[in-house]
Amino acid sequence: MEALRHGGIHHGRDVQIHWIASDDLGGSATEESLAPMDGILIPGGFGVRGVEGKVDAARYAREQRVPFLGICLGLQCAVIEIARSICGLAGANSSEFDPATPHAVIDLLPEQKDVTELGATMRLGAQPCYLEPGTRAAAAYGADVVEERHRHRYEVNPAYHEALTSGGLVISGSSQKGRLAEIVELPDHPFFVAGQFHPELRSRPTRPHPLFREFVGAAAQHRRERVRAGEQIVVTG
Repeated sequence: MEALRHGGIHHGRDVQIHWIASDDLGGSATEESLAPMDGILIPGGFGVRGVEGKVDAARYAREQRVPFLGICLGLQCAVIEIARSICGLAGANSSEFDPATPHAVIDLLPEQKDVTELGATMRLGAQPCYLEPGTRAAAAYGADVVEERHRHRYEVNPAYHEALTSGGLVISGSSQKGRLAEIVELPDHPFFVAGQFHPELRSRPTRPHPLFREFVGAAAQHRRERVRAGEQIVVTG
């Protein structure tokens, strides 16, 4: 919440945050809940509860061209949605949520699967992320390499990188010589970016994190365009 406000300070905008329970999303409920919003953020988390609602929120943001930022689990939900909807991988999921999925686009790495102590399987702390030139992520950071803080266990399955990128997803940030996807984005969308790390941990009031700064800026632009189009926008909360 504070990182979003930091982005608002940068743009001189009052960021109004509306929490939506993903348990309540799906079908027409997704549009009813998200239609008034100028940006959609799916934050981090663990466990299967509400995941399908988060996946549907990512779909709505992609199809309706609403600015989207995914954080950790938010990235994984976006990847699942794109794998199902665009890449033709029916039943794609995370092995965390569906061990029997035919397409584990989110999975433990091979070296993690025989570890029995859960803490030992987590990727923790600051690690380098190498940015792809010409991407939205690289433009936001204005750098070639950055360090971001992690706290997660599952990864975008490297075995599916080619299928995902063939479907139009861009892996704009990676680590371990491209093995691990750190940032993904859709280039033909006003702003659809997700990171496997937790960018909010590095955000400050006078130094908003680049991804939050750009996300809030995109949301503000989305609002301006809707107002110019004469939409009646009413949000209650």
